[in-house]
Amino acid sequence: MTAIDFVLARDDADIAATFDVMLQLRPQLQRDEYVATMHALRASDGLQLLALRDAGSVRAVATYRVTNMLYCGRLLYVDDLVTDERVRSHGYGARLLARLKEEGRALGCSQIQLISHVKREDAHRFYFREGLGIECFHFRAELRD
Repeated sequence: MTAIDFVLARDDADIAATFDVMLQLRPQLQRDEYVATMHALRASDGLQLLALRDAGSVRAVATYRVTNMLYCGRLLYVDDLVTDERVRSHGYGARLLARLKEEGRALGCSQIQLISHVKREDAHRFYFREGLGIECFHFRAELRD
């Protein structure tokens, strides 16, 4: 039986240990900037980095923040959620999402929300299976020339 645990990555070593898995979702990230970027986002936006480890190896990671919105009150917003591609369909993503839901409840949130790119069909099937539904369209516009 393996030992699964969750780590709220706050120190340099714990943050760095999540890089290889996060890179699978965010390939633009640079290893030499990652730890400093995560510290800066934590300081400026309250971003949290949660890692699921199995026998000490990071298998899935998520970033999230708690915010308040007029239409729904307090919510836990998931910025990133990724399971290591080598161990997908082993239940790690479901366990991490369940932990995020628990965290949201503990923090007094009424909802958990995330967005997923329209091309990520496998992720969409996972989210539907885990009880998330599509509520709206997410619109965006680039502000740089």
